[in-house]
Amino acid sequence: MKTFTVLQIEDEQATANRQKRLFLEIAPETTWLDTCDNISSSVNYLKSNPMPDLILLDIQLADGNSFEIFKQVKVNCPVIFMTAYDEFAIKAFEVNSLDYLLKPIKKEALEKAVQKFKNQRKSFDIPDFNQLITSLETLKSPKNIKRFMVKLGSQIKTFKTEEVAYFYIEDKIVFAMLGDGSRFPLDLSLDQLEQQLDKQQFFRINRATIISFEAIEKLHTYSKSRIKVILKPQCPIETISSTDRSPHFRDWLSGQ
Repeated sequence: MKTFTVLQIEDEQATANRQKRLFLEIAPETTWLDTCDNISSSVNYLKSNPMPDLILLDIQLADGNSFEIFKQVKVNCPVIFMTAYDEFAIKAFEVNSLDYLLKPIKKEALEKAVQKFKNQRKSFDIPDFNQLITSLETLKSPKNIKRFMVKLGSQIKTFKTEEVAYFYIEDKIVFAMLGDGSRFPLDLSLDQLEQQLDKQQFFRINRATIISFEAIEKLHTYSKSRIKVILKPQCPIETISSTDRSPHFRDWLSGQ
């Protein structure tokens, strides 16, 4: 059984652990090199070590878009991109014949991607990652969401984005909490919302919460350099910035 090396680039620890577990179940012969959780550590690793046989790459990292890595390092191995659903980005992958998996990653989809990598490993042609970046930059990205429309039984409710205090997940349902305390279930995921909300106005502090600047009532320091956020209206779930997002949250709070 031929072994191969894998480098993982993923900033969410729980996601990284799950991907690694699934991958090793599918391909136990894998030599797992490391997991990098931001652009800087990924660039440093690739510059300081032999190129892996395969890279699992999350597109949205806490410190920016992971395509920045390709601008700093020449990557000459296959890459499986991990992404939340984004129509314009997926079109770019398909145009450039690159592998991608939609989050949350399903074992069956990962299994197919791994098998494709094994089958094409000997005949692999280095893709033009710069062409992918160009495609992404030239394709029209989603506009910021201005309004929402939700169906409640036979009624339809509409509200403006600026009326939303925060978005959160509870019992696997995404809710928009308005400033007046009313809340509405949405069909969009937090990943989709994060991509389409005004980044000056909204920030995703953890996997379950996106907050508006205007909704912040108080901020408290928390363990491991995290920040506890007191929101208005009060949020039904705990609102503490994740460890990896906290430095960027501080930058966002200060307007950087």
